[in-house]
Amino acid sequence: MSATVFDSDASLDERRVIIRRAGRDVEMVELPWGLQPREAEGRPFTLVRAEGRGFPDHRCLVPASEFRNRSHGKRYSFSLESGDWFYFAGIWRPATPYWPESYAILTTAANDDVAPYHDRQMAVLRRDQRMDWLDLTVAEDELLQPLPPGSFKVARVREYHDQGALAL
Repeated sequence: MSATVFDSDASLDERRVIIRRAGRDVEMVELPWGLQPREAEGRPFTLVRAEGRGFPDHRCLVPASEFRNRSHGKRYSFSLESGDWFYFAGIWRPATPYWPESYAILTTAANDDVAPYHDRQMAVLRRDQRMDWLDLTVAEDELLQPLPPGSFKVARVREYHDQGALAL
């Protein structure tokens, strides 16, 4: 399996591979990002604040090699300092007559590396924590914590626009 860059500016229905329990097995499925609002007039959402909530079922993992966020009009990339890939802690919902099966990512307070750019971040789980999340073997409030300072390498993302061929 390969992890890819996760862009928080992705469209609401962008499809990604998630990992979840299917009975006693673990499966990988491709689902769109974004959950149906519970209220008829509500807006779909992609992120769910983790603090003060329980997630006893429908847990999933979203593999990523880095994540990108926009801050003050500039884009930044955050990857683990170790170069390893990781997972976001997520939840998924079954399809309804009006919405496809889909997922959202949980958020926590930003760790010290992300805090200069944003006060929240997607909940990052290291690879050795993946089964703890899926199997509910470690308390949520222990898993859904910002990583220690120095965990992330931060880089500015340079956006290049194709100007086409230059006329001479």
